[in-house]
Amino acid sequence: MRHMPPPAIRRRVLGSLAAVLLCAGGLAAPAAAQDTGERPAPGRPAAEPAVKLPDGLALTPPMGFNNWNSTHCRAEFDEAMVKGIADIFVEKGLKDAGYQYVNLDDCWALPERDANGKLVPDPKRFPNGIKAVADYVHSKGLKFGIYTSAGTKTCNVAGFPGALGHERSDAQQFADWGVDYLKYDNCNNQGVDAKKRYTAMRDALKAASETAGRPIVYSICEWGENKPWEWAADVGHLWRTTGDISDSWSSMLSIMKQNLPLDAYAGPGHWNDPDMLEVGNGGMTDTEYRTHFSMWSIMAAPLLIGSDLRKASPETFEILGNREVIAVDQDPLGKQGKVLSSENGRWVVAKEMKDGSRAVALFNETGSAQTVSTTAKAVGLPDATAYTMRDLWRHKSHHTAGRIAATVPAHGTVLLRVSADGKWSAHPPAVELGLTGGDFFEAGKGTPLTTEVTNLGRVPARHVTASVKAPGDWRTKATSPATARSLSPGKTLRTSWQVTAPPGATPGTYDVKIAAAYRSPTGTRTDNVLPLTSQVVVAPPSGASALGELPWLSMNNGWGPAERNTSNGEGAAGDGKPITIGGKVYAKGLGVHAASEVTFYAGRACEKVTADVGVDDETRTDGTIAFEIWADGEKAASTGVLTNAMPAQPISADVSGAQVVRLVVTDGGDGIYADHGDWAEATLSC
Repeated sequence: MRHMPPPAIRRRVLGSLAAVLLCAGGLAAPAAAQDTGERPAPGRPAAEPAVKLPDGLALTPPMGFNNWNSTHCRAEFDEAMVKGIADIFVEKGLKDAGYQYVNLDDCWALPERDANGKLVPDPKRFPNGIKAVADYVHSKGLKFGIYTSAGTKTCNVAGFPGALGHERSDAQQFADWGVDYLKYDNCNNQGVDAKKRYTAMRDALKAASETAGRPIVYSICEWGENKPWEWAADVGHLWRTTGDISDSWSSMLSIMKQNLPLDAYAGPGHWNDPDMLEVGNGGMTDTEYRTHFSMWSIMAAPLLIGSDLRKASPETFEILGNREVIAVDQDPLGKQGKVLSSENGRWVVAKEMKDGSRAVALFNETGSAQTVSTTAKAVGLPDATAYTMRDLWRHKSHHTAGRIAATVPAHGTVLLRVSADGKWSAHPPAVELGLTGGDFFEAGKGTPLTTEVTNLGRVPARHVTASVKAPGDWRTKATSPATARSLSPGKTLRTSWQVTAPPGATPGTYDVKIAAAYRSPTGTRTDNVLPLTSQVVVAPPSGASALGELPWLSMNNGWGPAERNTSNGEGAAGDGKPITIGGKVYAKGLGVHAASEVTFYAGRACEKVTADVGVDDETRTDGTIAFEIWADGEKAASTGVLTNAMPAQPISADVSGAQVVRLVVTDGGDGIYADHGDWAEATLSC
């Protein structure tokens, strides 16, 4: 089979295929009676579980570290790394911020058990054994976690021993080593019912914990396949709701969207788990990582650091160590944030807090700055004269008369804590910065943009000044008034600007900011700054151009990079084959993998996009995808769900007047496995 799914999905799929092959070869699943005695003989009803949660553990979402996202099974995953992470937790203040678990993932053991059926730590990785590492972690005032699978083997292709049929023995071994947390995966499960497998380990952990005097938090990692949120509240303390995350915007966004609707199932001692954090691993921008951390926190998700902190940047520590954001995640009321709106990629998610306040995430999914707004009433706050509004990333407090709004950068999140606390008058009025334009600049050409400064408070904002801050060799000129002596509540200062990138500016991203400075009636000076992702672009050529030859503004792809004039191939750049749909080979186009979005600058000068689209022949027969063409924020054309068995389908869209054209590929509603898509002979006519 040529196709390989994304790495996290690959771990799972290979395990499942191995299970199928073992069963096909006549190897039955190990009987639980050999070890636990808890699974009934075939045809007999299962007994009622002997042990039930809650047990007082994980009353707030677990916080800590897991090595998998940064190391996988590479040699750097060893005793020195684990001890180093524990040291950093203490030295960098992460322990004091709430992080406590230092967890091992797959590949810590030898491939075979010993003569007594016991697990054996890899002596190269852990020469002093697992207990010595656990003891070191405990000596730092932290807790220690480990990994295995609810199958005959773990998920790594090398196949380390799983716990199916060995639940009692393995649980006791973990407890004896001083394990405080178990991540229990789902590979090579031999088709045994998930609830039975996970319940068997729950009971084994309970028995072992009582013997060792050390309770163990139980993380169910069955990827949401059997809807564990519906049955696992009395089995585990947290359960995965999705497949594995990877370090990309598209992966993080997809997983977030799967987890958000499950808010009703989360609470103290039973949490939805959208997988570990990728913050700091390098595949996203700091803005995107702040969104990742903000949204995991408002979803009351476990916060398990997935980056190697020994190599982390100051910005990574700043994100992971933000105690005001962590407090949203760790609020003892235990509510998961609820989606209030998500129109056109502008998301409002609100979370009730124990003190009566609301955490509010204003999240911008789109590729340009957007105003995202709601009201104090909509997020569930009582009527009040005004409200205190705390920005948890800027660490500043303002007040609002009731409107909660911000212009949010592309892929960014403004995370607020809003309360009707009666102390609003101690804070200056909030102002909302608004913007029209400012996304794209052609070198040497004056580009108009408009800024807006709106007073959201109950008192006037005085001595208001708006400004545009561009790189030093750019020119900015206000073409209408940029100051106001006083801005009354609800009023707006609107300023027109002409901004020019220098003639020799290289295409790419530049830092452009809009700002407002003002004073409250008490004289307090306040500055509000909105950073933008502005790009210097090249106007599209006249005539018909192959999109596989044009530069793109941005590219997000579900597996590896999008490829020019070849299929998607595997995970590396340049590894695709000739684009082939239904046996027909195409010389030009784009090869992608759902979920995918490739964006091109049209500059309001183009009329049409055409292509032949379909599932590439290199993939398995279960690939299912749909294609969309977007003109700015409007869907201009789409196909239905296409499969590998179908020939190429023509698609055409009128994109007249659009500044940006987006080519989007979504999965067919059954996940992204094998979803290789082709935009064959894709053409932009201008």
